[in-house]
Order: sequence, then structure tokens, then C-alpha cells
Amino acid sequence: MKMEKRTLMVAIALVPWLTSACTGQQAFPSASEIPAVQPHLLSPGETIRITTYGEETMTGDFAIGTDGVLAFPLIGGVKAAGITPDKLGDAIQTRLADGFLLNPRVSVEVKSFKPVYVMGEVNRPGEYTYVPGMTLMAAIAKAEGFTYRAQRKRVFLRRAGEAEEREITLNSESQIAPGDTLRIAERYF
Repeated sequence: MKMEKRTLMVAIALVPWLTSACTGQQAFPSASEIPAVQPHLLSPGETIRITTYGEETMTGDFAIGTDGVLAFPLIGGVKAAGITPDKLGDAIQTRLADGFLLNPRVSVEVKSFKPVYVMGEVNRPGEYTYVPGMTLMAAIAKAEGFTYRAQRKRVFLRRAGEAEEREITLNSESQIAPGDTLRIAERYF
């Protein structure tokens, strides 16, 4: 009898806690919009095309090293990772003007970006070449579309350099950035 009374008292004490836990929680966190694509910052492993007007020996394709430094003729190493192509062009131009060339003009463009990665419930998960202006749906199309089990309303996105992924609403107009990782989750029903 004492045991039944104790069990009943524990059950009554737990009812408010259990019901508040059920009604106060959402099944999944709400999905947010995709973060805006910022101006492209150069990163290790990318290949860039540098044109030094009037100087054929200082024009060509250059790779940014794993340390983020670009080796350039005459001036040596230039920090390239973490800055825009225009800022890199300005830095090279300034260093060339410092005793090497008279009025140098330099332009920088990205020749090959970091790839994007598409994982999860797609027909061909893997690494894909990034194209400027690429959207979520274009990346999924490169991976040959969704599997029949795919969640088609949300996608998990992790930007290059971020530690955590975020859940976002799938939108055909949302642009992705070089180095992004997309994960398509499995639907529950």
C-alpha cells in the first residue's frame, strides 16, 4: 500500500513537468534564410590569373599556397588568403612600384574557386566545381538531384571556415559560396 501511494505521488508530481515538456518544445528548430554571400575572399588552394600589363613575364596563373601566400616574381611572397582579388592586385601593384616597375598596372581574377560539397540524400554526393552565382538548386542538380528519401524543404549549410552547419529553407534563388558544404537530410515520412 505504501509503495502504491508513493508511486501515485511521484506520477502526480511529474504530470505538469511532462506536459510542459511536450507542449513547449518544437520538433525541429525553425529554418532560417541562407546567409548572404559576401564578396569573395581568396583562400589557399585557389588558382588566380594575374595580369601585369606590359610585363609578359609577370602575367600568368598562380596558385595560392597552403599557407595563404602567393609567390610572385620579383617581389616574393604576398599574403593572398583572406582578401579580395582587387586588394591583392593593389598589394602587388604597390610592391612592384616600390623600385621594380614604373607605374605598374595589375589585375587579378579567380581562375578556379574552392569546390562545393554536396552530401546526404542526393543521387551522387561529392565535390563539385563552384561557378560564380551558383544556387542551392544548381548544386543539387550537379549531384543528380534528390533521392526519393530526401527532405526537399530544408537543407543544412556550412560555410567554409565555420564550425557549425545551419538549417535553411530550400530556395531556388539562394546563392552559395566557394567551399560551402550542403547536406540534404532524410525525410521522416
